[in-house]
Amino acid sequence: MNSVHHHLDRRRPYVFDVLELGRRPGAMKEIQTSVPAPVDLGYEVIAVPQDSEVGLDLKLEAVVEGVLATGTVHAEIRGECARCLSQIEDEKSFELQELYFYPGNEVDEEESLVIDDAIDLEEALRDAVVLELPFTPLCDPDCLGLCQECGFNLNNDPGHGHDEKVDPRWEKLAGLDLRSDN
Repeated sequence: MNSVHHHLDRRRPYVFDVLELGRRPGAMKEIQTSVPAPVDLGYEVIAVPQDSEVGLDLKLEAVVEGVLATGTVHAEIRGECARCLSQIEDEKSFELQELYFYPGNEVDEEESLVIDDAIDLEEALRDAVVLELPFTPLCDPDCLGLCQECGFNLNNDPGHGHDEKVDPRWEKLAGLDLRSDN
């Protein structure tokens, strides 16, 4: 959350009210809810599908500096194996932790803020998920990939192979029987 934002749209599913914490260090609020996945929650090869259900199991705690949001994000991920190009579909859990500073604290521009007694978890959600997604997703750690010659999925037949290729310059000689009959 950037400090240039002055108001949060409380209708957004990632905005949560923290008024009841009342700036009392130690006050806590637990949240268990589902929100739709935001746009671009991942990479081109693996991501959380947009608008799919993302489960949040969070604890919001008032601390001296602001509100500490910790918890777990549960989401479906979909992608493509980097070796064999097969589809990957899985459920994953991601740990989320973000400190939202109260107004008046001296903070960097990149720091998250409590604005109008509310916090916006979208950036924290994005950081928690995207930073943990594999840059090179695999359907299995032992994935064999594709045959370099024909593109066959080697996971379907690990013994897949091709006859030895003959150099095109010698191809016409391949059919000759060079054995002598002596």
